[in-house]
Amino acid sequence: QVQLVESGGGSVQSGGSLRLSCTVSGYISSNYFIGWFRQAPGNPGNEREGVVTINTAGGSGIYADSVKGRFTISRDNTKNTVYLQMNSLKPEDTAVYYCAAQLPRLGRLYPSLDAKWYDAWGQGTQVTVSS
Repeated sequence: QVQLVESGGGSVQSGGSLRLSCTVSGYISSNYFIGWFRQAPGNPGNEREGVVTINTAGGSGIYADSVKGRFTISRDNTKNTVYLQMNSLKPEDTAVYYCAAQLPRLGRLYPSLDAKWYDAWGQGTQVTVSS
């Protein structure tokens, strides 16, 4: 069973930086997607917004327009860990951030920021940006 654990959330002022980590266990393949999603406060029914995703086998990340140029995803396959470096944070980045794994379906992966393609989720970590 795949398990994901996030860490690194916290509170910062606008313009500040944070780095989130997502460590994956229980899955031995080196070819799958790890995505970062966020859910804004105030309405638990809001769908999770895709922020960025990356294939652990290689390639650069796929970013949402709202974070391009500010957020950077990276991976350390030796540690089964994916990082999200968040710079120039804005109050509208305030959310619970989740990492999620998309596992191959009949050998296929979908390079997508749509949460429906993701199979396993972490517990989430809070990021709060004050103005």
